[in-house]
Amino acid sequence: MSLAVQFSEYGSSEVLRVVDVPAPVPGPGQVRLAVRAAGVNPIDWKIMQGFMSQNLPAGLGSDVAGVVDQVGEGVTEFSVGDEVLGTPLTPAYAQAAVADAAALVSKPTTVSWQVAGVLTGSGGTAWTVLDRLKIGKGETLLIHAAAGGVGTFAVQLAVARGARVIGTAREDNHEQLRSLGAIPVTYGEGLADRVRAIAPEGVDAVLDASGRGEIPVSIELAGGPQRVLTLAAFDAGDLGVQVHRGGPSGNAVRALRDILALIEEGRLQVPISRTFPLAEAAAALDLSRTGHLAGKIVLLP
Repeated sequence: MSLAVQFSEYGSSEVLRVVDVPAPVPGPGQVRLAVRAAGVNPIDWKIMQGFMSQNLPAGLGSDVAGVVDQVGEGVTEFSVGDEVLGTPLTPAYAQAAVADAAALVSKPTTVSWQVAGVLTGSGGTAWTVLDRLKIGKGETLLIHAAAGGVGTFAVQLAVARGARVIGTAREDNHEQLRSLGAIPVTYGEGLADRVRAIAPEGVDAVLDASGRGEIPVSIELAGGPQRVLTLAAFDAGDLGVQVHRGGPSGNAVRALRDILALIEEGRLQVPISRTFPLAEAAAALDLSRTGHLAGKIVLLP
């Protein structure tokens, strides 16, 4: 048996329960992990609230790091005892999770469990959307909610590509953004003027990780909607803006390898805002819902 976080009805975090369930068994091409860390992402509380239909009871968590403790038929990439991270097939808010071996990468010994557990969702998503926006050397990228989970990855990945990054955030997060290589600006009224003071000709592209009404000013600053992409304003597609609804897509393993290489080179930091034990998953999701975080939230089963 294995402990896991589940919900049997949609609602606030009060619907979550830590229950004893049969430990998942890996099939051909799969491995089972003893979960060491599971990243908390906004998609998790949205699923809990019923924004995406699930077969109930259901679990949460799509970002996992752990130790291989069982290997399915045909797996040659990993062995029992290997430390890995990636995307699970079963919910990561649990003591055990199953994953396709092809969806995992080895965890370097220099990377902590806390960091390893948050790389796939936010890091993979940031890598994917920068690819969709075709961010290149010498370009100027505006990122809304740049101090958040996806934002902190996107800032550093864009800087690594040679782009100049302007990031919106609360003033108390500005110093952190400067340390990551971004030029911080305060969001809210007058944003266009503050951005133009830095980039008089506007920006080449915009990544909206906020979803709090920034689409019109983003289109204005980018000179059109073609290179504006949002992770949160799902109705913005009507304006010609790119809407990214998923996570790292099919490039998750490639993204993870690039991200891990940058971490080991000292060119990418992964701020951790808070850690919680599995039993406090509800508190972790409540904190995630506030949307004002300087770093990632991690469950440590």
